[in-house]
Amino acid sequence: MAETWNKKEREKKKKQNKKEKAEKKQERKESSANSNDLGSMLAYIDENGNLSSTPPDPRKKITINAEDIEIGVPKQGPVNPEDLIRTGIVTFFNDAKGYGFIKDLETQESVFVHINSLSEAIKENNKVSFEVEMGPKGANAVNVKMVK
Repeated sequence: MAETWNKKEREKKKKQNKKEKAEKKQERKESSANSNDLGSMLAYIDENGNLSSTPPDPRKKITINAEDIEIGVPKQGPVNPEDLIRTGIVTFFNDAKGYGFIKDLETQESVFVHINSLSEAIKENNKVSFEVEMGPKGANAVNVKMVK
């Protein structure tokens, strides 16, 4: 029976692949025999946290006392209630919708204010005092009072 050209080509490719596989196996065997020393297996970490094949420079070593390491949230001192009260100017307020914004005079940030957190009626360009409370969408002004 006559073999087709395509079949001969497939046989050649199979033989070539087997030969390449055997060569790679032999290379791996030789390279593993040469690199059995411990120095070739070590990896070091540099000051930036990257892996390196060279050991770190002992002159760059930094010593840290275990007592200086704080685990958890650092303790905060008592907050002065006067620090929480801020002053600002009403930049926008819509009576129909019941909300507006106050520009903080210290930080120049715009703080949302709702009609429920007002102690008296306010209008645009009024100077007010307020406290900041974090809500789900950001900072909210509460206990808003007019400043005279």
